[in-house]
Amino acid sequence: EGTITIAVAITAAFVLPDYPNTTRWLSEEERAYASWRLLADINESDDQNTRSVWDGLKLALKDYRLYLFVLLQHLSLLSQTFQYFFPSIVSTLGYGKIETLWLTAPVWFATFLISVCVTWTSSKTGDRSLHIFFLMLLAAVGNAVATGTTKVGARFFAMFLMPMGAVSAYQIILSWVANSFPRPMVKRSAAVAIANMFGNTASIYGSYMYPASAAPQYIPGGSANSVICLLVGLLALFLRYVHKWENKKLEKAEAEEAENPETAAVAASGDRRAAGFRYIY
Repeated sequence: EGTITIAVAITAAFVLPDYPNTTRWLSEEERAYASWRLLADINESDDQNTRSVWDGLKLALKDYRLYLFVLLQHLSLLSQTFQYFFPSIVSTLGYGKIETLWLTAPVWFATFLISVCVTWTSSKTGDRSLHIFFLMLLAAVGNAVATGTTKVGARFFAMFLMPMGAVSAYQIILSWVANSFPRPMVKRSAAVAIANMFGNTASIYGSYMYPASAAPQYIPGGSANSVICLLVGLLALFLRYVHKWENKKLEKAEAEEAENPETAAVAASGDRRAAGFRYIY
């Protein structure tokens, strides 16, 4: 699996487009339309030549919100470490190996459906934090029930809630990181890369949360994950208020600019934001 993933990743680097105006297989009209959609989305167009990669890295590291999002993504991935042992967790229900593998299928299919639904509603409503909070609350309940009872029916139901909440929330977190550092492009690229790099380090130690000796209820891992899920939800709410606060600062800056045209609308991080831009929360 790892070798195939590496091969696909290398191929993707040459196949996947970077930006609309550099995508060769799009027509001029399609490039213009894609660029317009980006402009309409955040009221600011991509400018590829204004900053270097190092400038983008510096801008990202100076933005205090990056560290909050790194922590959010790290904890979110930590809350999903049960995935590595999911067949083992399901096997504690008492069925054979083949039946256990069959029982994991409906769980992940339901998770897929929930992920599609919540990412759609998150996009339509422009909400990120509340979706994440309630999904992580669902995951916390799933971990708590799976840990706290030995009844087969209750534990199997809880095993649906765990990925339906944690995995679905992570899809929204990924888009929220990109939405929160929209321009310049080099800053967005650096922020997304840093969040992914440090976020995925959760797998290094998270894999030790479910030792075989803790079966069948896996109390240490399940208890820890319940708390971690709650922390992810609370951190999402905190970021909601951070972005509300940043938006108020943008509004104030725009009002000052209207009174004095020489004053530029700026975000707290110090890089310019176009008039009318607001952070999504």
